Amino acid sequence: MELITGENDKGRRLDRILRKALPYHPLQLIHRLLRQGRVLVNGKPAKAQDHIECGVKISIPLKDAPKQAKTSPILPPPEIIWQGLELLAVNKPEGTAVHGDSNSSLDSNSSLDDTVRSFLAEKLPHSLSFKPGPLHRLDKPSSGIVIFSTGIEGARLFTSLMRERKVHKTYLAIVEGNINREEIWEDRLERDGEKKKTFVSKSGSEDGKTAITKIKPVAQEGNYSLIMAKIVTGRTHQIRAQAASHRHPLAGDRKYGGHSFDGDSKGGFFLHAWKIEFLDIKISAPIPQKFKEKIKALFSNVNPDRFSD
Repeated sequence: MELITGENDKGRRLDRILRKALPYHPLQLIHRLLRQGRVLVNGKPAKAQDHIECGVKISIPLKDAPKQAKTSPILPPPEIIWQGLELLAVNKPEGTAVHGDSNSSLDSNSSLDDTVRSFLAEKLPHSLSFKPGPLHRLDKPSSGIVIFSTGIEGARLFTSLMRERKVHKTYLAIVEGNINREEIWEDRLERDGEKKKTFVSKSGSEDGKTAITKIKPVAQEGNYSLIMAKIVTGRTHQIRAQAASHRHPLAGDRKYGGHSFDGDSKGGFFLHAWKIEFLDIKISAPIPQKFKEKIKALFSNVNPDRFSD
């Protein structure tokens, strides 16, 4: 079998390229062939830790994986709101999962990842090891901005900025109770993988990871508040868990103690990843129509169109 590297493989270790390029072959077999010197790069034996250049030929004594019949349904294109620096900002609809089952065929329940990969399939340069993908998560019931990588350098840049807390995300949410002043929620969060739920650690506990969210009220009416939530850290279910702990659960978020809206038997909450800022780039995602209608119904003095800019 012969493989040719692309621009997005440049600088990557040989074993990592092969692991991505040959998913149907056992990893143990690939490493054994590397140790035996039977993997050649431009005709010469190569080592697992070698860093590979663009345009080189990798020869490995394996048969091609059997070709599988693929269905290619037409998927609606994602709502792209910004593109640059080998990054793509997509406005995720409420109810769509970011990640899907990579072994399943694309269908009407396709994830955002499926949709974006389908859209980019013929637009990106050849690569053995790089596949476009989301660089952070967003709950399925939530809507708003998700950043995807379209190149390895974009992925490295954004991941580095997140690690250094130089990516700033602002969400819009409807919570229970009245919040009429700015607040900072700082807690330690623990994740229960079995229950798929995040908990705030008990007072004084050193368990969990620090979570910081800055809250700014937008409007209050009746038993509801519309807030902006700027997360300093990025933990799974951070806003949902902290809001519940601070006695302001997201309205409709029954998993975290919220109550359904009056007259709404289906439940469901409103959390929208509205803005994201990094470097000198500012991106915003218009809120869904359903969210606009809920704002109109609950807050008489708020024009939801202000959140479309």
